[in-house]
Amino acid sequence: MYIFEKIAEQRILEAMERGEFDNLPLKGKPLPPDDLAGVPDDMRLAVKIMKNAGILPEEMLLRKEILNLQKLIEACDDDEEICKLRKEMNAKQLRYNILMESRKRSIGLSEYRSKILKKLR
Repeated sequence: MYIFEKIAEQRILEAMERGEFDNLPLKGKPLPPDDLAGVPDDMRLAVKIMKNAGILPEEMLLRKEILNLQKLIEACDDDEEICKLRKEMNAKQLRYNILMESRKRSIGLSEYRSKILKKLR
């Protein structure tokens, strides 16, 4: 594997010298957050392949929807709309919990579970 790393590094340096990275849209800005931050290392590749293929496990879709709802709630000023969004988020959270239990993924890996719960808050 070491030879491939050297070849890749050399090609990156050559591209930098040619200025191919000078006009990238996120140049000088922080990278966007990692969508797979709460996924265990041994599952990341599989989830990434599925994501690139446009196929995600239901729990990942639910998690993403819950996070989006959370952001909407934080940005919303209308109490009635907040109530509606919270109900929707709670329903998705319940579905997520049921799904995880039914798949026997109530996870003995407390670290993974705590990362998910942290992301969902």
